[in-house]
Amino acid sequence: MKSRQYITTTLPYVNAQPHVGFAMEIIRADALARYYRSQNYDVFFNTGTDEHGIKVLQKAEEADLEPQKYVDPFAESFKGLIQLLHISEDIHFVRTTDVRHVAAAQEFWKRCDENGFIYKKNYQSKYCVGCELEKTDSELTDGRCDIHTNQDIELIDEENYFFKFSACEDFLKKFYTENPTFVIPDFRFNEIKNFVEGGLQDFSISRLKSKMSWGIPVPGDNDHVMYVWFDALINYISTLGWPTDLNTFEEFWSEGLPIQYAGKDNLRQQSAMWQAMLYAAGLPNTKQVVINGFINSGGVKMSKSLGNVISPYDVVEKYGAEALRYYLLRHMNSFEDSDMTMEKFHEAYNANLANGIGNLVQRLMKMIVSYEVDISDINFDHAPVSSYHSDHFEKDRDLNKVMDEIWRLVGDMDQFIAEHEPFKKIKIDKKGAHIDLHYLAGELSRLAISLYPMMPVTAAKIQECLTEVKTPEQPLFARKD
Repeated sequence: MKSRQYITTTLPYVNAQPHVGFAMEIIRADALARYYRSQNYDVFFNTGTDEHGIKVLQKAEEADLEPQKYVDPFAESFKGLIQLLHISEDIHFVRTTDVRHVAAAQEFWKRCDENGFIYKKNYQSKYCVGCELEKTDSELTDGRCDIHTNQDIELIDEENYFFKFSACEDFLKKFYTENPTFVIPDFRFNEIKNFVEGGLQDFSISRLKSKMSWGIPVPGDNDHVMYVWFDALINYISTLGWPTDLNTFEEFWSEGLPIQYAGKDNLRQQSAMWQAMLYAAGLPNTKQVVINGFINSGGVKMSKSLGNVISPYDVVEKYGAEALRYYLLRHMNSFEDSDMTMEKFHEAYNANLANGIGNLVQRLMKMIVSYEVDISDINFDHAPVSSYHSDHFEKDRDLNKVMDEIWRLVGDMDQFIAEHEPFKKIKIDKKGAHIDLHYLAGELSRLAISLYPMMPVTAAKIQECLTEVKTPEQPLFARKD
């Protein structure tokens, strides 16, 4: 029986168009999903959109639209990333407004309530609309959130339902100890362990419908809707059919290896809140959470709320999806914050794609075709080549290192051509030139297979050139002025 791997992104908020921060997350998750498929795993790959909450309601009111009509086109823009970015076509796309998700969220609430983890009380708090999280004074600078510096903190004073987060403290400590690779990278794991060690406070999981109407109704209380984070996190299992389709849920969640990709601003929600919620509902926990850094632009965090975003649609229109996949996988640090500008992108494109791998494939295939080199025995088996990168895919999840190894191979092939000069050797030692070019064809096949999870269309084009023994009909990456 095949092993089963479940991989999910977070669900981006639909209060604005997609930017490259989420493109990076879904591309990384897709690379991991493609790798596991190449290793003969059954893979369930999930993404979608988070559509409830006060941010969406406020934006809908500003646009003078009903919330559902406001979110629908944004959901389509995020769904459009699947085709735009060459994401695996069999990916599942869940919306938190889906009827099945709504029913799952309400059932999840009921189970937590039945198990004694939900209660109601009056409370006051400081609330960041941008994060959709309560904030303590220690988490604010000059009265504002460190992440959403352009938004005022809201003061909440009302009766809400609460989740007994504090009752999960011992469970989380034990869970973290028993699962030493639960959060990657280690320094993020240390952050969340320190957060839990500091003591957990129960958090609000509802809003008064009279003040915030856009949400899933609380079961048995029509005066309240669910807090957006409580609702949204449940997508990870509602997309698997829970609680009605338990076969898929058991195969991929209970018995599989569920991995969640998220940004660093999601660390608390993904690795503590959600794990406590699963515990409260009596369900198995996530196996691993991978935390990405932010993409900055000119030294400032790229953010929809700050308005300094780079659109993946704009980048792809000029440079192509494979170029964006390359840049986000290789030049954005796997775990730390990174800076991206279009000037840096343009430079990397010409140096490493147009003049790099593109030029290598063009001139190598031209020699193979012109000199009639027999490459009919070249092997295209993914397994042994993909296993070469297994430590980075399966252990440290460091996709930067995978890309560096791939480009090291590109450099080695360029160096081999420069040292052996088959284009000169063919005139005096045809057999030797053929041996050299046959070796390079094998290395090019290895390059294509290694590229498959990262840049699938480029990999397919290279493999097509080798199997049909032809030069690319067009440059893989045309130089840009």
